[in-house]
Amino acid sequence: MAALPMSPFNLFLLSCFTSFALLCFTTTPTIIKPRRYVTKLIHHDSVHSPYYNPMSTVSDRARRAIDSSSARLAYLRAKAQGISLATSIGNDDMRAGVIAATGVGEFLANISIGEPPIPRLLSMDTGSQLTWIQCQPCTKCFKQDVPIFNPSKSSTYMSVTNCTSPTCLASPGQGCEASGCTFYQKYADRTTVSGLLATEKMTFETSDEGIYSIPNIPFGCANNIVVFAGLHGQCSGVVGLGSNEISLVTQLGSKFSYCFGRIRDPQYIHNQLVLGDGAEIEGPSTPLEILDGLYYLTLEGISVDQENLDISPDVFKRSPYNNFGGVIIDSGSSLTSLARDAFNSLNNEVQRLTNGLLEGVKSSDRPGPCYKGVINRDLIGFLVVTFHFVNGVDLVLDIESMFHEIATNQFCMVVVPSDLGDNMSIIGVFTQQNYNVAYDLGRKTLSVQRIDCELLEN
Repeated sequence: MAALPMSPFNLFLLSCFTSFALLCFTTTPTIIKPRRYVTKLIHHDSVHSPYYNPMSTVSDRARRAIDSSSARLAYLRAKAQGISLATSIGNDDMRAGVIAATGVGEFLANISIGEPPIPRLLSMDTGSQLTWIQCQPCTKCFKQDVPIFNPSKSSTYMSVTNCTSPTCLASPGQGCEASGCTFYQKYADRTTVSGLLATEKMTFETSDEGIYSIPNIPFGCANNIVVFAGLHGQCSGVVGLGSNEISLVTQLGSKFSYCFGRIRDPQYIHNQLVLGDGAEIEGPSTPLEILDGLYYLTLEGISVDQENLDISPDVFKRSPYNNFGGVIIDSGSSLTSLARDAFNSLNNEVQRLTNGLLEGVKSSDRPGPCYKGVINRDLIGFLVVTFHFVNGVDLVLDIESMFHEIATNQFCMVVVPSDLGDNMSIIGVFTQQNYNVAYDLGRKTLSVQRIDCELLEN
């Protein structure tokens, strides 16, 4: 029997049912949000730092910043130019001096390693590739207040036994023994670090999933450390934030960011490091050139109160012939070093603006202007200094990013001349205060966003 044609009403009901069924049974695609692994950063002089000394004076802290910045500049210069340290073992790693004359870098990161996870304080360094910690059995190690990591008590520890694997070949001073792949690196202060290359589980906080662990992260299990710099205390090693395949950054993605707040405030707790492709990449971006494991930027000029200083852009360029010069952004130097011509121009303008308003102070070890007074009282209304990078990216320096205390009622400019004769400039952490600085290694860009670091926690 032939089927009867459907009435308009029945067609309407069929259409409604079909639409309802599609709504009920169609699966909505799940959007996977990239993870961001967050760790608090502790400044060396913070009350939360194991190196905090309540008896240290303003002068003591200033002296540490000056000495460590000078040492850091020399290390970065040697690393950039590939100057040999004349070691007898393997290749020189020429790390950028995270172990400086004062024993530890500017910021410490808290990362848990192993299973069960044990928290470790590691010195943060954008100039290093390999993350390493002290391990038992220790032939020679520096004294640390927490127990030295014991691989035999971690269920997730594994030595890298294949000496021809990409992981082994990427390690500094790569070698091979019966026990597996080894690493060796020497710092410019003659400190040497060596041991076994291994993989281990590392545990981080995430922005929305609580605690999260990542297995099989390469790291150096150091059991022979010869220290000339007095490294000690609760710091267990170094977290490398370089760009090669063995660094923690590339193991977790291709992005990372950090935010430094008020360094002069010892109570400040909102400094942070974010790893992984979920790192906040906000604000304008400028090209990032990665050479010899260092991060270079293109600085086009400096202005004071929107008036450009008379500085040739060539002053900031890196020579392709001998690797002299260039502008490096760095996490290990407190002060900012400028090529001599650029420093002279800025120095002259600052002295002109303060002439007759502030009383100068002679400092035997500070070539920049120093004054009597209090920064937040006597510099109110001081004109803004801006570093201009290519693509219209500006780093604006307020008074706390431009000056620092060197003694009671005395302060100096945080910018110093680079007197190594090669025109290298370093953008130090004082200058990066109150910015979220984000590195995108895939796109080779650096983004800066002026922000209170506390807001990034919400």
